[in-house]
Amino acid sequence: MKPLTLLISILLLTNMTYGQDLETNQANKKEVSKLAFLVGDWKGNGWMMGQDGQRHLFSQTENVSFKLDSTAIVIEGLGMDNGKVVHNALAIIIYNKTDNNYSFISYLANGMDGKFKAELLDGKLNWYLMGNMRYIISINEKGQWYEKGEMKKDDQWFQIFEMTLDKQ
Repeated sequence: MKPLTLLISILLLTNMTYGQDLETNQANKKEVSKLAFLVGDWKGNGWMMGQDGQRHLFSQTENVSFKLDSTAIVIEGLGMDNGKVVHNALAIIIYNKTDNNYSFISYLANGMDGKFKAELLDGKLNWYLMGNMRYIISINEKGQWYEKGEMKKDDQWFQIFEMTLDKQ
């Protein structure tokens, strides 16, 4: 094969492959779009159960937006208590077509991270940690973000977290 013909063939093949890599996965986009109820800037309050067994109050903001041509959602959360940061996280939600559910990937300011299973059940986003914790996010009758966290012990779920946010 002549060098010019080889070069043209490589360029055409590279261009076709490159162009295909940039196409949006419409199936993933469709599934992620079902989470549009989360998108926006939110602000409110909540409580979480501390290691001392007591409820600790906090104020919270959540900034949520579509990314990557609406095939991913990014959530930035910041919780404060008396001017002190008590929660600082970034999460990315994508659709995992292999497992037919969502992946909830979370990063904390303290360096911790994790990839968790999430699913949409009855219009609520449920995501699970370590098999014994779950968080359920929904929009309540007032149009507020309502999130509840629970821990399973002895086959019973106990509430450990609650947050209610208003869309800004």
